[in-house]
Amino acid sequence: MTHPALYRLVREVRQIGLEHNLWSPGDVIITAVSGGPDSTILLHILNEISRDPDLKLSLVCAHVNHGFRGQESDKEAEFVRRLAEELNIPFELGVFDVPAYMRESGMGGQEAAREKRYEFLHQVADKYRAQAIALAHHGDDQAETVIMRLLRGSGPTGISGMRMKRKEKKVELIRPLLRMNKNTLVQACEQAKIPYVTDSSNLLPKYMRNEIRMDVLPFLGQYNEQLSHSLNRLSEIMAEEDDYLQSEAKRIYQQIVSCREGETAVRAQDVAGLHLALQRRLIKLILNYLPLGTDDGDFARIEAIRKGTVQSQPTTWTLDLGGGTRCIREYDLIRFVSARAESAIPHYTYVVECFPAEVSVMDTGHIVHFTRLEAGVSLSEILPEGKDEAVFDADGLEYPLTVRSRLAGDSMSVFGMNGSKKVKDIFIDEKIPPSLRSRIPMIADAAGRIVWIPGVRRSSVAAVNERTSSLLRMRMERD
Repeated sequence: MTHPALYRLVREVRQIGLEHNLWSPGDVIITAVSGGPDSTILLHILNEISRDPDLKLSLVCAHVNHGFRGQESDKEAEFVRRLAEELNIPFELGVFDVPAYMRESGMGGQEAAREKRYEFLHQVADKYRAQAIALAHHGDDQAETVIMRLLRGSGPTGISGMRMKRKEKKVELIRPLLRMNKNTLVQACEQAKIPYVTDSSNLLPKYMRNEIRMDVLPFLGQYNEQLSHSLNRLSEIMAEEDDYLQSEAKRIYQQIVSCREGETAVRAQDVAGLHLALQRRLIKLILNYLPLGTDDGDFARIEAIRKGTVQSQPTTWTLDLGGGTRCIREYDLIRFVSARAESAIPHYTYVVECFPAEVSVMDTGHIVHFTRLEAGVSLSEILPEGKDEAVFDADGLEYPLTVRSRLAGDSMSVFGMNGSKKVKDIFIDEKIPPSLRSRIPMIADAAGRIVWIPGVRRSSVAAVNERTSSLLRMRMERD
């Protein structure tokens, strides 16, 4: 018969599981068991719940020996093995030399141990095709986590703390004890006479979490007797609000962000119209999708991008984001590009001698069409429809024509001006982003005159007049 102290916890965890959809009938759940009171009673609780004929959960007990404490670690592993055997639950043991891994990786003890532990748990989950990994984190652990993240300046995502349920590598990480405090779990073990072991490293002040547990929380508890409960409530509130803001950021991302291979782009005016909180969220989401990843220390990087984006004066700037990725502002366009995507387009020259002709310009997505028309065509038929078309007096050009890439020092004569103007200055006047300038072809005649910059401006050369007897129409098409 189940002891009343254990029965109360089973009932509560069963309700939490239902509320948060922590499991479904027939699920395989890997339970991480260190041998301490928290994980030991979690295994007992889940074992009771698994007997429900409507659920038929399958449990696997997984234990990691980190190699920190010699014989003490070995005894803990043997304790957990016997526990699993008594409950008739499959047992998996992972043995790692974490001190050696720390020397190889340069990680701290807790970080290295966590990486190896989760690596093993996921391996066991793959082996048993499990749907979830159950972890024994409780409310006091959550309070410690919130304090640690507050101290390092976390935002809402960090202050949300650990989640009751979170997917990682196609497996759900579930924490059924997250709403309970440690005293409740320890007392239940003692009342139900459930043995457990004590990890001596939990008392070492060299670990920040231990210092917070032993010093910081007791000190702050003088001002709030329900401190752990208050911090857990804060994390729960922040988790819900964080989820809402994240869903809004994803919705906006789909609306205003465009992506293509090697590049993500958004209009500065679209970002500036958002609430400041969503501006930061959107930028963080873009960085995560690149993927560059962000953490609590990336506020300065996100803020630098945000401020450069929302400044009202149109400008151009470049910010190196690391990993071969840059953020570039070109007038109203904000671009996140990889070095590969920014590679220069090779110089090209296409000769056009006969008409009609069609030139597909390499790597630019542009196709230029040339059509010869004789006199007698009505004016309405020859008027250009926007900047992607131009009509010339065919006899005013020298042949053959060339379609070529832009060269340093290029200039073009323009209507209403004496002399010529540098193509670079024309691009600046037209607010053509620098990254697009190399993609725009130049149309020149045999005299070396640039007669048309497709999509931008035509020259004053070979203008159509009343004496024109033959016309040449040029049209640019974009893939």
